[in-house]
Amino acid sequence: MRARSWPLVAALILAPLVCWAWIVVLARDMYGPMTGASTWMMTAHWDAPHLLLLWIMWAVMMTAMMLPSAAPMILLVDGGRGHIAAFGYLSVWMAFSVGATALQWLLMRLLMMTPMMELSASGASALLLALAGIYQLTPLKRTCLTTCQSPMAFLSRRWRSGAFGAFCMGVEHGVYCVGCCWALMALLFVGGVMNLSVIAALTVFVAFEKLVPLGLWGPRVTGAALLVAAAWLAAR
Repeated sequence: MRARSWPLVAALILAPLVCWAWIVVLARDMYGPMTGASTWMMTAHWDAPHLLLLWIMWAVMMTAMMLPSAAPMILLVDGGRGHIAAFGYLSVWMAFSVGATALQWLLMRLLMMTPMMELSASGASALLLALAGIYQLTPLKRTCLTTCQSPMAFLSRRWRSGAFGAFCMGVEHGVYCVGCCWALMALLFVGGVMNLSVIAALTVFVAFEKLVPLGLWGPRVTGAALLVAAAWLAAR
């Protein structure tokens, strides 16, 4: 590996680790004494400062979960511009975090979420599981996953020169990744937005789906499994 790549590699390792450390502290307090880092989540009034903190929580979580699986594309850009591509990629997930924050706020206003940040109604959870399962089987999922699985092919087709070009490539790759994973990220509402086991499981699954060459069999199997889980939950 070229020497100039090492600072980028270090950043791609350290950034998710720092984000994971913050998530662990927050989650352990939330599922523990609730006297430290998570106390702001207990508010009954979701004003602008609390919504900003909620967005930061989602943004940090998406960085921890999604940046590692985007590392191959970012490292292929390199040439001093990999960090710009990474910024473009993360900017898409920051925008996604705005939508996730808005959805969580709406669910809380409708009294559909517990204080532990998970859906309170099994019917709503079953619906989200079914939505994620169905989406795993769609052509859009296949297209987005194929692009995420082939960063070299993506860059060969969409290469742009210069710093702005690197940013645009990062943004475009981020859009494909959101298209690939948005329904899976919605499952955080089912298992608990700050449930460490759920966060870790989804992170591992997303990385496995993108980085292990299983073709389209992976989404088909997981889509069927999610539909079975949805049916089981709905029947309870």
